Order: sequence, then structure tokens, then C-alpha cells
Amino acid sequence: MNRAPFLLIDAGNSRVKWALVDGNGAQTHSGTFTHSGLLVKGIGDPLVAEHEPDWHALPAPRGAWISNVAGEAVARRVDTLLDAYWPALPRTTIHATAQQCGVRNGYTVPASLGSDRWAGMIGAHAAFPDEDLLIATFGTATTLEALRKDGTFAGGLITPGWSLMMRSLGEHTAQLPTLGTLDTQDPLTDDHPSEAAIPAWSDPHALCFATNTHDAIAAGCALAQAAFIERMWRRLQDEWRTPMRLVVGGGAAGEVVRSLQVPHTRHDSLVLAGLALIATDGAPHAA
Repeated sequence: MNRAPFLLIDAGNSRVKWALVDGNGAQTHSGTFTHSGLLVKGIGDPLVAEHEPDWHALPAPRGAWISNVAGEAVARRVDTLLDAYWPALPRTTIHATAQQCGVRNGYTVPASLGSDRWAGMIGAHAAFPDEDLLIATFGTATTLEALRKDGTFAGGLITPGWSLMMRSLGEHTAQLPTLGTLDTQDPLTDDHPSEAAIPAWSDPHALCFATNTHDAIAAGCALAQAAFIERMWRRLQDEWRTPMRLVVGGGAAGEVVRSLQVPHTRHDSLVLAGLALIATDGAPHAA
């Protein structure tokens, strides 16, 4: 029996998360790096050191399972990074299918669903079995997935993410500043800020209006995200007539969830959890 671990890679639009898991799906190593950590100077030249993952001490994996929604350029850089450590490593780039690991795809064209959303639903269904779920992921885009307890994906919604909302205001107005995640949070972590750093507007039960433009933009965009989630959570509970667990995650979750007025569960590794299930299940869906 091959006891070598699996390498899991979640390449998103802003950053890359990875984990090494054993044959039971338990994580033994994990990390995060930005796309700059994938840059190379040229074939055979050393990798750029900034934010580069250091995999020298890792045991050699049996293969890499990859979810990539960041495009072909990032896919090539991931391949180059893997070649630098394990040139002959088998690689499986996952895609959404009609059914996998207990989840059934409700999209009209199943393959058109993003691989990150697909893996995330597989991870959520396993983490919260026998529960109806609304999954909210706060990344470059904010995505919602309605997942029934029997594993049926009923559909979803996509809206610009918190940081994208802020940036778009600056880019399309004459006097507003261009803000992004870097103005408020380290993009490489999901750490919650200290109490002293939490702005007053993040209290969901307070009526707070910002007294400077920076906070007015950040607060308005966070509250817009929270209101969107709350409305769909309540509507889904009414339509399905069942308790609904709201599962939240993603790089901007720390900023948005403080404005939520509905119960929620934080889980920031749903995609990696889903990739682990796909890998251990031996699914052959490769690019």
C-alpha cells in the first residue's frame, strides 16, 4: 500500500493555499503564499524567495491534486514550482462533475462550475453531514452555494467581493481612494485582528456611521456583503422550511462576518478538505 501523502493545492485569484495530507485525509503540513511566490526568473533559475513555499523538508507526495481558478499563467507557475521539487510528480487538476464524493451538481452544465466551489461543497458536505447548508466564501468574489442535506447542490450566487467592491469605487470615481485588502488585513492570513484594531462600525447591533472616507467605504462594502448573506439565508430557510447552517470562509471573512446578525460557522479550509476527499477517493478527473 502506498503510504505517501497527498499534496493539495488551492490556487485562488489572490493567493494559493496548500496542504499535505495522509491517506486518511488528515493534514500534516499546510501553508499559504501569494502569486508572487510562483514567479520564476527563467527555466532552471531559482524561484523568487518572497512568499515562496519551502517544501524541501516535506516527504515526497504520491501526487498533487489541484484546484485552479486563477488561469493558465498560474497553472504554468504551479507546474514550474512542482517541477523544482518533484519533477516527476503526477498532477491531477480537478474539475466539477455531475456527481462526486456524495455531492450532486445542480448546474445546467456541471463542468462550468468553478473547481474551488465544487471542492468546497464536497468539503462542507463531509464536515456538516445531514445538514442543509448555505456556504458563503469571501474572496475576490463572494460566492454562495445552497447545499441540501442529501448532497444536492441547488444553485448559487456570485457577487463582487469586499475588497473588489472597495477597489472599484476608487477606480471608477474621481475623488474616492482606491482601497483593498492590504489596507485592512494581511492577505496571507485569516487571523482575526486585535480588539483594538476592530472599527466601531463592525458591531452588528450598533448604528454607526463613519467619520472618514476610508472607514465609510470599508464599512459600506462590508455591510452590503453582510446584508446580501443575511437576506439569502433567511429566504432559503423560509423556502426550504428547515434550519439552515451558514458556513463562512475566505480571505475577507474576518472583515465581513463581524457585521453579520445571523448565526454562522467559520471554516477556512473547505476547498482543501474537499480536495483531500477527492484525492483519497481516487477520482480520475484530470486536466
